[in-house]
Amino acid sequence: MRKHELYERDVSSAAWRTSTRSEGGASCVEVAGLGGGAVAVRDSKDPVRGDLRFTGQQWAAFRDGVRDGEFG
Repeated sequence: MRKHELYERDVSSAAWRTSTRSEGGASCVEVAGLGGGAVAVRDSKDPVRGDLRFTGQQWAAFRDGVRDGEFG
């Protein structure tokens, strides 16, 4: 899926979820699956501000980087 196609999707009824490691979900990001491994990410404290969208390949690279301690 191409990046511009992700932003054409309607996420108004997306199933947003917070990390199980968040502290009560009060200050965390939320993630919603868009299909094909693609995801949308938004600030749980300000969800109307908008979201960022990532292809499956981009999200997998980010996820793997987090797991490998690349950003710490």
